[in-house]
Amino acid sequence: MSEKDFWMVRAGKGGAFVEDFVEGNFVSIGFPNAGEVKSPVDKKELIAVMQMKNPNGKWGMAASQLKRFFDEMKVGDAVITYDPGQRLYFVGEITSDVKNIQHDLSRARDVIWSGQIARDSLKQSTRNSLGAISTLFSVRGEAAEDVQANTVSLGSEPTAAVETLVDDSDRDELIENVESQAHELLEDRIASLDWEQMQELVAEILEAMGFKADVSPRGSDRGIDIFASPDGLGLNEPRIFVEVKHRLGSRMGADALRTFLGGRQPGDRCLYVSTGGFSKEARYEADRANVPTKLIDLPKLRELVVEHYEMFSPEGIALLPLKKVFWPAS
Repeated sequence: MSEKDFWMVRAGKGGAFVEDFVEGNFVSIGFPNAGEVKSPVDKKELIAVMQMKNPNGKWGMAASQLKRFFDEMKVGDAVITYDPGQRLYFVGEITSDVKNIQHDLSRARDVIWSGQIARDSLKQSTRNSLGAISTLFSVRGEAAEDVQANTVSLGSEPTAAVETLVDDSDRDELIENVESQAHELLEDRIASLDWEQMQELVAEILEAMGFKADVSPRGSDRGIDIFASPDGLGLNEPRIFVEVKHRLGSRMGADALRTFLGGRQPGDRCLYVSTGGFSKEARYEADRANVPTKLIDLPKLRELVVEHYEMFSPEGIALLPLKKVFWPAS
């Protein structure tokens, strides 16, 4: 275990300011919307200040990182930053409290840089740890020990790679972790939609699948939220009737499903979307319904989004903007 705290501070997006950090002997962070910040940092107050300047921003992480930089980092702590162009980490020691400097990242601490590490000399688990997306985070445990064990003097020839390829088991675990996080984040984003947006999302999925979908107007008493069919008129089968319930934490029961299924005819198909999930009784009711009925909960909705996203319209993409990530095949 490291004897002193060890911090990773990123030098801007893509390491844009790493030369400034190393040549100027400092590390720094930005977040100009925070205005003047003093220690000790009040996170709630800081978030409120940033939201006043940009109500659409998500400032919780920014406030946490500012608090770490001002209140948790201290003189004598070890610090590391990364140069992706050289695949080198630079290691140093914090030598000052926070001060303001003339720089794009204006909140700075002085550093004495003394060592460097070739990324390829680190264990894959350490590389994964140092790849966290945060601007500022603590490096702990085996990762800190690995960094310390592989640090060489500044300007030395980088050490030879000891683990250039990822073990199959490590790769599988890493992929599983990334996929799990992506699934959770996407479900969170879907859950944040309001009821009308949720209807539009479901209609967008149906359109991407090749149907023509019609969302019922607000206040309609048609008994359905979305109607879809191949021709959009219901003259061609299948005729798809959709109910959308956006009630997180509230499972839909059998009674609600029976009400929705009442009056359906041969050739009809039914989708019941519930972001709060379904009771066992509702699932049993769907299985024995007299028309084909599919229950869609939040995880299944997320799967459908991922499967059909490339066919979304510009409006659908604007409703739920996603970014494709490319992953090495082997």
